[in-house]
Amino acid sequence: MSVLTVKLPTNEVSYELKIEKGILNRVSNEVSKIFTGAKIAIVTDETVYDLYAKSIIKDLKAADYEVQCSVLPPGEQTKTFDSLPTLYSAFADFGLTRSDLIIALGGGVIGDITGFAASSYLRGISYVQIPTTLLAQVDSSVGGKVGVDLPEGKNLVGTFYHPLLVLIDPLVLETLTDSAFADGMAEVIKYGCIKDLNLFHRLMNLSSRKEVMQHIDWLIETCCTIKQVIVQADEKDLGERMVLNFGHTLGHAIEAYYQYEKYTHGQGVAIGMVAISRIAESKRMTTVGTTDQLITLLQQHQLPIELENPEAYPKLLPYIKKDKKNIAGSLSVIVLADFGRATVHQTALSFFDSLDTGGTL
Repeated sequence: MSVLTVKLPTNEVSYELKIEKGILNRVSNEVSKIFTGAKIAIVTDETVYDLYAKSIIKDLKAADYEVQCSVLPPGEQTKTFDSLPTLYSAFADFGLTRSDLIIALGGGVIGDITGFAASSYLRGISYVQIPTTLLAQVDSSVGGKVGVDLPEGKNLVGTFYHPLLVLIDPLVLETLTDSAFADGMAEVIKYGCIKDLNLFHRLMNLSSRKEVMQHIDWLIETCCTIKQVIVQADEKDLGERMVLNFGHTLGHAIEAYYQYEKYTHGQGVAIGMVAISRIAESKRMTTVGTTDQLITLLQQHQLPIELENPEAYPKLLPYIKKDKKNIAGSLSVIVLADFGRATVHQTALSFFDSLDTGGTL
């Protein structure tokens, strides 16, 4: 088992990320090490409920916990305010108190909305993250960002609320669709781009999902370690943590413009990384040839590199303007100086002027 510990001294917060194949078979044992209460509310989605929730509920009940499970529809459309009353009512009907526990069992959507519900119900109940997608395992389950989407933009409402524990079982990735697995690879590739040249080169040598899975423990631990170090240095996303948003300003705009239906998060980020790198290369901020190598790697892992409809690019600008990184008229844009070395560039919306021509150049 690999164990990483996220420590945030300013908040006196510390929690472990445990990465081990088969760890989902002993959730009650791991939970009992950090929780002494009686009631556990699980939040999951319809897909994960059939695959994993039933056995975890059985395991927890066998350990004498009182368990209730809320099952939400899968997909980004669930991550809205409209889903929250259902969760709050379920918690209230179950008699959940501040001495009890919530478990987020699912992908990034479930992790984000459950974490936000945990942070706000009774002004805060402890929760555990059990991510079941590659994207959630390497990214969204770590770092304490929780929230919901608005029609105006992705993740525009949320807070920082860290879990008590994160349990990561790489074996659950076997049940992902190829599309969902590729979605997570966008975030894995991002980590290589922004912080780890060795990771980027190793990914270039993995040409299939099967080959990636042969190295999956190392890949998850590497990505989580990068995020752990960055979050510990800048929990509130005011400095170094911004580099984790490489490709995300455009990616979030793409998701919101298409109302979270046409492009997934990983697909949006992949297109965003290519677009921002093309613009940065044209401004001589990124080494020439970087975008071409990035495109090769993204295509190798079945990810899109541009919008199907180029005429949609100008329509992303209003969403970019609403991005959280647009502060007092200054937009923080993440660019690659080179692979493994990302920088935060303070600019204005005009940085994206080339999108107005219907493309990225």
